[in-house]
Amino acid sequence: MNISILPVNVDDLLRCRGVEPERVEFKASWDPATTGPQVLRTICAFANDYHNLNGGYVVIGVEERNGQAMLPPTGLSAEQVDVAQKWIRGHCNRLDPPYQPVTDRP
Repeated sequence: MNISILPVNVDDLLRCRGVEPERVEFKASWDPATTGPQVLRTICAFANDYHNLNGGYVVIGVEERNGQAMLPPTGLSAEQVDVAQKWIRGHCNRLDPPYQPVTDRP
């Protein structure tokens, strides 16, 4: 049994129940050259929470169509998850000010 550290149920997050769709960004796959910079821009946008929405969620491994998650999710391999988390954490340390996102895997 996996216990998530996220303050929202993963199924609810995928279906944007209880979370506004503008606070959720879906990425179908992970590629440090393309997805990486996109994720960093999204993290910066969520961190600048001008509307006081308490940030947002970047969900990697879930394709999106018209703002909705395509279910069932494709997902990432355990190795891809590790690589993505390390890349994101390392690059978030380079932001000014440094930012440490909460990461989790289902």
